[in-house]
Amino acid sequence: MNALRRISSVLILLIFATQLHAAEKLIALTFDDGPRPYVLFGTKDPQPAPGLLALLDRQQVKATFFVMGWRLTPKTWGEGRYETNVGITCIDAAKQLLKDGHEIENHTFGHEDLRIAEKKKGEAWVLADVDKGAKVIEALTGSRPKYLRPPDWDLTSEERHDLEARGYHIMTIASENPIAVRDINTLDYLCAGKHPTQCPKPSLAQAVLNQIDVRERHGVTTDILTFHELTTTTAQLDEVITALKGRGYKFVRLDEYMQRVK
Repeated sequence: MNALRRISSVLILLIFATQLHAAEKLIALTFDDGPRPYVLFGTKDPQPAPGLLALLDRQQVKATFFVMGWRLTPKTWGEGRYETNVGITCIDAAKQLLKDGHEIENHTFGHEDLRIAEKKKGEAWVLADVDKGAKVIEALTGSRPKYLRPPDWDLTSEERHDLEARGYHIMTIASENPIAVRDINTLDYLCAGKHPTQCPKPSLAQAVLNQIDVRERHGVTTDILTFHELTTTTAQLDEVITALKGRGYKFVRLDEYMQRVK
């Protein structure tokens, strides 16, 4: 009887461990360079495009948005040369992100390459620009952003050290971070524009899924996907989310992801 009880206990533990392992197939879906209202809400003219927020809502996915601080200034709706004014300011777009349950984090204020900026303006300017981005986010959300993704992931080791000393968790594609909490570069920015020539083949969606395949073969089933607020990305995202859900992945915000993965 005691032997049977021990066997039963072992089986229960194995079943629990298997369920726990299966539950840890996690995706943190993140977007850089916003808020871009024409991407989040979609456009009707001159070229109709679906809205990213509607897609995420339909898929019941919560995401994390790394925003540029300059966009969260009054009456700002975007860059006139490249973006469509859909009659919604970036601040109102950010408020909708929060209302929908998404997370907002820091992508600096001015979106300058921090390594280059340090050479030209000094590290004090870099630290001030990051803090300025954090302050406008805090004014909107009521809490200081914890996570910082430097533009193009580029910064010096000294900048990283000093920013971490200020309480920022640095998002990177480099090996300083363990692989489970290291960004995946989807290369979606190579698909932007009217005639992209370097967009991953056979499609952005399939290229992202192929990256997940490689990680799975190495036993990694927790992933931080880094996209950008682009209409070309929105067009491919439904396929990515549907495929990953079919593989048993759960989509969570970055804050929850970090709590569960670490």
